[in-house]
Amino acid sequence: MESKFSFTIKAKENKSRRGIIKTSRGEINTPAFMVVGTAGTVKAVTSEDVKKSGTEIILGNTYHLMLRPGEELISQFNGLHNFMNWQGPILTDSGGFQVMSLSKIRKITDDGVEFSSHIDGKKFFVSPEKSIQIQRALNSDITMIFDECVQYPATYDQAKIAMERSIAWAKRSKNAFEKRDGYGIFGIVQGSTYEDLRKISAQKLIEIGFDGYAIGGLAVGEGQGEMFKVLDYCADYLPQEQPRYLMGVGKPSDIVGAVLRGVDMFDCVIPTRSGRTGQAFVRQGVINIRNAKYREDKNPLDELCNCYACKNHCRSYIHHLVKANEILGAMLLSQHNIFYYQDLMRDIRKAIEEQRFTKFSEEFFNNNQNSEE
Repeated sequence: MESKFSFTIKAKENKSRRGIIKTSRGEINTPAFMVVGTAGTVKAVTSEDVKKSGTEIILGNTYHLMLRPGEELISQFNGLHNFMNWQGPILTDSGGFQVMSLSKIRKITDDGVEFSSHIDGKKFFVSPEKSIQIQRALNSDITMIFDECVQYPATYDQAKIAMERSIAWAKRSKNAFEKRDGYGIFGIVQGSTYEDLRKISAQKLIEIGFDGYAIGGLAVGEGQGEMFKVLDYCADYLPQEQPRYLMGVGKPSDIVGAVLRGVDMFDCVIPTRSGRTGQAFVRQGVINIRNAKYREDKNPLDELCNCYACKNHCRSYIHHLVKANEILGAMLLSQHNIFYYQDLMRDIRKAIEEQRFTKFSEEFFNNNQNSEE
């Protein structure tokens, strides 16, 4: 018998929370980092290696999967899990952000969004109902409502209109969602950097009622300081007993700072994107393996890391691969970065359990001040 979708807080330190989300496909320990598999693949990393890193949930994207290969094909495999051979939980972003950031031409009305594909210019129309329908075809364990995400900076009026439309779409998304044991749907708080709009958005979403609540419209260019200002109040407007998800975030320091402010879930393309551009996350910060000083470096990327790259190869070899534009270089760095992120999340969870996360965060920021960029 499948279990209900649920969230349990196991430990707290100030605003930081250590919890467990239960889904039909297993448990997710929080704070959690969801590795991004936008188009049904974590770029340059196999599903097996993603699992070895300790990743418990990945993210797929409705917009990209709708364009190719199409939800009809994926539904023939009974969902994205079987199609990509990932049997753990999957959260799917509804596509609202991608419509804003990627589509060549778009027209937003209260009914939905008409847009042209960034791939071939073909026209599509997505409504809240259509987005939920696609996510059902993908068999997502966590479905996201369809929302309107404004660019930064946005005027107050622009943010207000988008927030109010997102609330209307949240109601329609919830009504279109098919309730099943072990599956959940999250609302998304909008309102740009305006506290009163964020508060109204949170209140309206709580009235509708969701299994979790995301904070959207951040990490869109506002900078870490401004993002933390929003999180200082925004997380407090959300229910204590349900998970909070900060969408599209971020760098390790973003994650540590957001956990301090009460966030439970994260996703970002940074680990794999950085891997494809020669950057490696290590305990001391970030290194650019392209730099000449690593040409003869016989050390692993990170001596404390248990990933394949660190156990089998030195910085010199990976430097060579990247300089020679060998695909293996991107693969090794991407895998390593995912391992680093999941090690960080384990350390965060343990620190909260042991009531020392505040001290942990201070040490983290001190150790990462002089990172290469």
